[in-house]
Amino acid sequence: MLFGLDGVEIGLIIVFLCLFGGILSGFPVAFAIGGAGVISFGIIAALDSAGLLIHQAIDTGSEAYRVLLSEGLKAETISVFTHPDLPRIGTPVFPQGWETALDRNVSFVVNRMNERVFAGQSIETLLAVLMFVLMGITLERSKIANDLLTTMARVFGPLPGGLAVSVVVVGAFLAASTGIVGATVVTMGLLSLPTMLRNNYSPEIATGVIAASGTLGQIIPPSIVIVLLGTLAGDLYSVAQENRAQEAGCTDALTYLGEPAVVSVGTLFQAALLPGILLALLYALYAFGYALVNPSRAPAVEMGSTNSEPITRSESFTWFLGVPTALIAGVILMGQINIVGSQDLTVDSFSAQGQSASLRTNVSPECQASMIELHGQAAWDAAVAEQEEIDAAGGVQQSKELTEEEVAEALSSKIANAAPIGTGVAILFLLFALVLAVARGIKPSASSKPLLVGAVGVVLALLADILIIGPQMSSGASFLVLAIPTVLALYGCAHGAGRLAQNELIRVVFPPLVLIIAVLGSILGGITNPTPAAALGAGGAIMLAAYRKLKDEERSGRIILFATFAIVVAILIGVNFDLRINVANVSFETWVAFFFAKAAYLYALFGLLFACWVLFAGGVLTPVVRETAKVTSMVFTILIGSQLLNLVVISFGGEHYIQQFLKSFDNEFKVFLIVMLVLFVLGFVLDFLEIIYIVIPIVGPVIYGGTFDPKWVTIMIAVNLQTSFLTPPFGFALFYLRGVAPKEVTTGHIYRGVAPFVLIQVVGLAILWFFPDIVTILPDLIGR
Repeated sequence: MLFGLDGVEIGLIIVFLCLFGGILSGFPVAFAIGGAGVISFGIIAALDSAGLLIHQAIDTGSEAYRVLLSEGLKAETISVFTHPDLPRIGTPVFPQGWETALDRNVSFVVNRMNERVFAGQSIETLLAVLMFVLMGITLERSKIANDLLTTMARVFGPLPGGLAVSVVVVGAFLAASTGIVGATVVTMGLLSLPTMLRNNYSPEIATGVIAASGTLGQIIPPSIVIVLLGTLAGDLYSVAQENRAQEAGCTDALTYLGEPAVVSVGTLFQAALLPGILLALLYALYAFGYALVNPSRAPAVEMGSTNSEPITRSESFTWFLGVPTALIAGVILMGQINIVGSQDLTVDSFSAQGQSASLRTNVSPECQASMIELHGQAAWDAAVAEQEEIDAAGGVQQSKELTEEEVAEALSSKIANAAPIGTGVAILFLLFALVLAVARGIKPSASSKPLLVGAVGVVLALLADILIIGPQMSSGASFLVLAIPTVLALYGCAHGAGRLAQNELIRVVFPPLVLIIAVLGSILGGITNPTPAAALGAGGAIMLAAYRKLKDEERSGRIILFATFAIVVAILIGVNFDLRINVANVSFETWVAFFFAKAAYLYALFGLLFACWVLFAGGVLTPVVRETAKVTSMVFTILIGSQLLNLVVISFGGEHYIQQFLKSFDNEFKVFLIVMLVLFVLGFVLDFLEIIYIVIPIVGPVIYGGTFDPKWVTIMIAVNLQTSFLTPPFGFALFYLRGVAPKEVTTGHIYRGVAPFVLIQVVGLAILWFFPDIVTILPDLIGR
């Protein structure tokens, strides 16, 4: 033994020294990680061959070991940490020789690369990384941040610390639309830092709020960190819970837990939304509180109005808050009393399968005891009673084909219970009404007749849906009935849109806001998974950037606007019409809807291609694609290099050694707290990518193999990793800001400015620790 240390401990030290040495050498990190794995394996293999690395393993043939097994202890729970007095024997760190370990590592890394990078289930999810990066870089190059910062400064500037608060708001907005930390920090550093310094803001609060707000993209969806963590968390949680179930004496995790051991990236996006908003609120509250305590270091600044004409306070309250709130509350209330609801008359030709018991009860005595310990005696007794009732009824009712009479009865029931106003119609005309209301408040002095015409159209449409349109009316006939009210509503909304465009806040915020709602809404609502949503975001960002480019060149952007409208039309037709033309007896209505949907799709595709040409001709698309390729190549290269490093750690027993150490603690909270502290400390010297791909696979089987909700565990890790961008000396956000800060702002200013926000991160973690419902409530609500 060298220096009195175990051979595995020395191996771990060698690996981490090589890793840190490679990172500090200035060599590209993506290649330094893989190189550290190769070099450390060579050093460990040489020392092992020389007989200098001896692992003191427990002697499994000793009498003391057999006594522990006879007492009911499982072999997995016996380690040098839990039973240090057991007899030990010296073994090489490579029991079968380093040659065998090398051969196994090479074979494994090839298979893992094929599984993780080139094929397998995770590759589709990882494609979302490329799309989100393309979306973020495109929006960053479209100068959206410039407009947002200018507009938000006018809105919040008159408040104490208003400029700092506006930076937080823009940081959160850019986080939900771009998610690229480097681009956000650099852009806000270039645009807002000089403005804040000119208005007598202290360099500390100015740099601190810019660096911290720029990192919100790591947690607010769509987040690349969540995508990368999610691909790991799903595998780690599934495998860890299967192992946990087998250790409990059960056949699989579904039997033991009563539910599938699954966690998806989409669910993690839902879980991350409220914690991201919480951190943004904490940042803004600190900036506001700092300004109240130090008014001379964060003064209020009047930056001008965002509206073309002055608006009284009562008008603002009525049209911007009162009426919109009443409209939304009214639709929600009508939904509760079934005035607004589904009019779908689809009847399955097969009956639903009967409900099974809440827990599987046909299990071994050992599994039964484990399940009672996990779920409680009351839950087990309830499941037994449910199973007895099911058995008495002849077992779980199997799905069967319905007779014509049963189908007709189900159809009649649906017709009788259908809501008078369809959900789609209610939502569409609610949006029209909101546009009309806000437009009235934007310019109260203008004539209200066009807006009243639009309001009449909204009312007529709702009355027509109640009095004329029934659940059995075809989509084509319903369209004809709603045509005139829709035209009236669109006439009013067209005038309203012209007024809204005169308000700088709405003109700047609305386009990216629609894109954010489209991307996040499709994910959070469970409509699609992150990869198609990311593709939608990337296409939308290209069209938005092209429209901005055309406006800067004083050219018409109608093609982009019509393409956007074509997308909406295609979606509405797809939702309301059956577009299948490869079936027998296709109706005339279906053919008409199909051709309109096809035309809308082709025009939308033309609009996207035209947008690409505009950006290419303007010299924007080429650097965007080049930067996207650089970022995604770095991510995937780090993924491959980290696999090499992990295999080295696994080959000499390092991973097993660390997991045994963590499992030696009898308190699950204590284990997770240790892991979180280690991740926090590693954030001072490692980037989030290295931590995700190197550390999480080692500690994951332990922290995901307990009773904690995997969504909470993953979001806690993500928030912790966010601090890696802020913590000196290697916080990347600090490097980005230092690169664009003026000469009078020193590195000391940046470090002192970011220190309170690191503490705020810790406070945010503590809040999530003691109130885990902040993470789990949204996925639970959406799931129900």
